[in-house]
Amino acid sequence: MLKDFFNQKKTETGSKLNLDKLRGRITGGRSYVFSGEEKNKKKYISIKKPEVPNDCYRKCPKCGKALYNQDVKENNYICPSCGEYFRVHAYRRIEMLCDEGSFEEFNQEMDFVNPLDFPGYEKKLRLQQEKYKLNEAVITGFCKIKNEAAVICVCDSRFIMSSMGYNFGEKVTRAIETATMKKLPVIIYCASGGARMQEGIVSLMQMAKTSAALKKHHDEGLLYISVLTNPTTGGVTASFAMLGDVILAEPKALIGFAGPRVIEQTIGQKLPDGFQSSEFLLEHGFVDIIAEREKQRDLISYIIRSYKRHDYIDISGETVGGWSVGRESAGKLKGADFLSKNANTRAWDRVELSRRSDRPKALDYIENIFDSFLELHGDRHFGDDRAIVAGLAEIKGIPVTVIAEQKGRNVKENIDRNFGMPDPEGYRKALRLILEADRAGRPIICFVDTPGAYPGISSEERGQGEAIARCLFELSGVKVPVLSIVISEGGSGGALALSLANEVWMLENATYSILSPEGFASILYKDAKRAKEAAELMKITARDLLNLNVIEKVIPELKPADKDSVLELSRLMKNEICSFIEKYEKLTKDEIYNKKQQKFRNL
Repeated sequence: MLKDFFNQKKTETGSKLNLDKLRGRITGGRSYVFSGEEKNKKKYISIKKPEVPNDCYRKCPKCGKALYNQDVKENNYICPSCGEYFRVHAYRRIEMLCDEGSFEEFNQEMDFVNPLDFPGYEKKLRLQQEKYKLNEAVITGFCKIKNEAAVICVCDSRFIMSSMGYNFGEKVTRAIETATMKKLPVIIYCASGGARMQEGIVSLMQMAKTSAALKKHHDEGLLYISVLTNPTTGGVTASFAMLGDVILAEPKALIGFAGPRVIEQTIGQKLPDGFQSSEFLLEHGFVDIIAEREKQRDLISYIIRSYKRHDYIDISGETVGGWSVGRESAGKLKGADFLSKNANTRAWDRVELSRRSDRPKALDYIENIFDSFLELHGDRHFGDDRAIVAGLAEIKGIPVTVIAEQKGRNVKENIDRNFGMPDPEGYRKALRLILEADRAGRPIICFVDTPGAYPGISSEERGQGEAIARCLFELSGVKVPVLSIVISEGGSGGALALSLANEVWMLENATYSILSPEGFASILYKDAKRAKEAAELMKITARDLLNLNVIEKVIPELKPADKDSVLELSRLMKNEICSFIEKYEKLTKDEIYNKKQQKFRNL
C-alpha cells in the first residue's frame, strides 16, 4: 500500500520525491525519519522516539523508575513506586506546609562575608546564588500553618549542601530572636552537610550563636519544633537541629554528627543497615515522631495549638452516670452504695482484681477519655521505653500532657512493654514532658499501673534510682496542676515517680503499696506464701488509702473494670478530670505549688 502511494506521488509530480514535504503530509509535522529509502531501496519507515521536555519526567534515585513529575508532586514528592522521599527545595517546602499567601520572607538579602579571605569562595557562592536564585542556604520568614502563626526557617540542601556559615547562622539567629520578641513558635526544617569549611572557626561559632538564641526563646516558654530531613549532619545536628521541644523526622532520613564515610574510615568497620536513620534515632530516644510528609502540616499545627493559652471556662459539663467518693466523706463510707456492697472485699481479692489480664490498660482510658492524643517518644539520652507512654492530648478543647505506665494486652505486647515496669529511659521521657508541660502551662494527667520499676542490671547501670528521684524532685516544683490516677497496680517507687501530684485518685479495685504483698511477706515473714496475710496488714486498697489521707478520691467500679465497663468508667473519669482542671485553673501558679508542697509536708 505504501509502495503504491510513493509511485502515485512520483507520477503526479514527475520529479524526485520530496521526502521532507511528504514527511509533513504523512505525519502532520511530527518528527519521524525515513531511512534507507533511496540507497537501499527498502520500503519501510524507521520511527524516532518522540522528544519529551526534560522537566516532564524524573528518575527515582532508589528504584530507578521514570516518574511523571505531576504524579510525584501530587504525592508530596514521594516516589509512588517505592516510597523514596525526594529532596524538596526551600520554597517548595514552604508552599507545601504554609497556608496559601501567608508566608512573608525576611532577611532575604545579606552582604557577602568571607571571614578567612578564602580564595575562590566568593566566586563559588555567586555561582550558587545565580543557579538556585537564593542568597543563602536557608529561607526565613513569618507564616501560618492551618491558621497558626509561626516563624519558619527552611534549609535548602542544593546550596553548598546547606552548610552553615556566618550568613546562614545569622539568618537563623535573627529569625529566632524575632520569634522571641513576637512570642511566636519557631519551626526549623533542617537539612545540612554541617559547617562551611571556607569559613573555618567562624562557621563553628554559629553553632553556639543559634543555640544561645534558642535558649532565650525556650526561657520565654515558647515552642520550638525541629524537623529533620535528609541529610541532617555535622554542626547543624550538634546545635539547633537537636534542641527542639518536639523533634520530628522524615522517614529514612540520614541524621548524625559525623558522616557515615568518616565513621567507617575512623573505626575501620562497615556500618550496619539503618545506622543514623530517622528510625535509628527514634529507637535510641532522640526523635519524638517519624512524620510522613503528608501528615506534617496537621502534626505541626496540632503541636502549636498545644502551646497556646486557653480560657478555662466551665468545661466540666453535665454529670455522667456514677460518682466518686472524696476525702470529705471518708468517715461516712458505709453510706455509699458501691462501698457498702464491696466493703467486705478482702485486700487480697482486690490485689487479684488489679492484676487481671483483662483489666483495661492506660491506653484504653486515654483513647476513650481524650478527644485526641499525640504520642511523643524518647528520653533524648539513650532510648525510648515503651513501658511509659507520654504525649500531648486535648480534653474538651483544653491541651494537657498525658503520661502513663502501660502494660501489654497480651504476652507479646507485655514483653515489648516489659510488663509495665519502666527503665530509667521511661522515667526520663516522663521527666522531659513534665518540664515541657510546666513551661507551656499545661495540666499533667498521669495514669499509674506498674508492679514497680524494672530491677534489672541494665537499669541499675543507667541510674534507675536517679531517674525516679529526678521525677519526684521536678514534679514537686512544677506550677501546673498535676493529677495521678492509679488504675490497677501502684507498686513502690515505680508508681510514686508519677504520683507526686496535687491530687491522687484510685479506681476502687486498684492497689497502691510500698511493694508487692509477696515481697513484703518475704522480707518480714521470710515466707512469700503469707502474701494474703500481708495484704491485709499493708493497707493497700483505695478505701484504706483514702482513710490515711494518701489519696483524694476513689472512682467506683460498679463491677470489676473490664473491656465491657471501660467506656462507662472513661466517661466518669473524663467528667472528673474536667472538674479537676476547672478547679485548679482558678488558682495562681504559686497557690498550686504551695498546696502540693503542704500536702506532702503533712504526710
